[in-house]
Amino acid sequence: MDIDDILASVDRGNYSSPESTALDHQQLTRFWVAERAVSELLPWPAPLMDRMMERVRKQIEIIEDLAASSADPSTSTTNNPTLNLKLSILQTDLSRTQYLIRSFLRQRLAKLTKYSMHYLLLISPPRESQTQSTQSTTAQPEDSIPDPSAAVDTSPLSPQEAAFIHAHQNLLAEHYGLSFMGSFPPPLRRLDDNAGGTRMVQAPDTKEVVFVRCLVEEVSVIVPADDAAGLQEEYGTTMHMGEVWGVRWEGIKRAWERGEVEIL
Repeated sequence: MDIDDILASVDRGNYSSPESTALDHQQLTRFWVAERAVSELLPWPAPLMDRMMERVRKQIEIIEDLAASSADPSTSTTNNPTLNLKLSILQTDLSRTQYLIRSFLRQRLAKLTKYSMHYLLLISPPRESQTQSTQSTTAQPEDSIPDPSAAVDTSPLSPQEAAFIHAHQNLLAEHYGLSFMGSFPPPLRRLDDNAGGTRMVQAPDTKEVVFVRCLVEEVSVIVPADDAAGLQEEYGTTMHMGEVWGVRWEGIKRAWERGEVEIL
C-alpha cells in the first residue's frame, strides 16, 4: 500500500472520491493564496468549506480508531507492521489540511476586524432616516451600526462572519462611547459620518497590485479611469494563457471570479 492508497482510504465509503478530495485541496490552497494576496474580502466558498470540514471530521474519527487499534495488543505492530505508518501519514495529511483552514480563516478575520463597518454597511439592508436619533442628546456611537440580521444575502461574508462583525462592531462602538466619543456633540458620535468630504468608514484598497497567471486563451484586463493615477479614461489590455502579470485587483477581479486567472 503506497501513500496515495492510504490517503484514498479515508474517502472510501462516503460521497467523495480521492480525485475530488485532491481537487478540493487544490481549490482550498488557491483560495488561501488569493485571500492572503488581496486586501478585499473574497466570497465565502461555502460548498468547498462544508466538504473540507466534513472530511476533517471523518479523518479525525479514522485516526482515533487507528490509534485505539494500535494500543490493542491483539493488533500490535507485530501483527500489522503498516499500522503506525498509516497512522503517521494520516495525521500528517490532517495537519496540512488544518493548517490551510486555520490560516485561511485568520486572514478573513483580520480583514473583518479591520473593515468591519464597511462590510456591515455593504451587507445590511438600507436603514430608515435617523435624523431624530442623530440630533438627540442621547445618541451613542452604537446607534450608527447597521444590523445585518435582516439581510437576505450576506455575500461575500458567511452568516457566521456577519454575526461576528456585528457583535465586534457593537463592542467597539460601546468602548469608543465610554472612552471618548460620549463627550462629543451628538452629531459627531456617528461611526459612519461622511460630513466634510471625509469618509470615516475605511474600505479595502481595490487599486492594489496583484500577480496573476492566465488560465484560458485570453483575458481582458479593464482598469477604470482614475484622475489621481493619471488615467483620464478606461484602459483595457489582454492577457494570454500562461502569462504572469502584475495588475490592479479592480482590473482582474471579474476574471478571477470566472476562474480565468489564478492569484499567485
